Amino acid sequence: MLHKQGHVYIMSNQYRTTFYIGVTSDLRTRIWQHINGEGSAFVKKYRLYDLVYYEYFERITDAIDREKQLKNWHHAWKVNLIQSVNVEMKDLKHELEL
Repeated sequence: MLHKQGHVYIMSNQYRTTFYIGVTSDLRTRIWQHINGEGSAFVKKYRLYDLVYYEYFERITDAIDREKQLKNWHHAWKVNLIQSVNVEMKDLKHELEL
């Protein structure tokens, strides 16, 4: 049986004060949708156009479970998670070659 892969990702504004956590089976396309105003209304409203974190999962169901977990985290915990792999909290979109 083939399992669909997935990503959990975190988008942020330029000041890193607001985060959006999402899950997708196609990270490159989903980020493109966000930056072109076709993604979440929340992302658009708060101008969360920088990709600051993402995780890959072999199974989309695992990505969904992780998304639910992260959405319950305090802001400071999310910052610590992001900084554990992206110390300066830079925009990582260039890694996706959009």
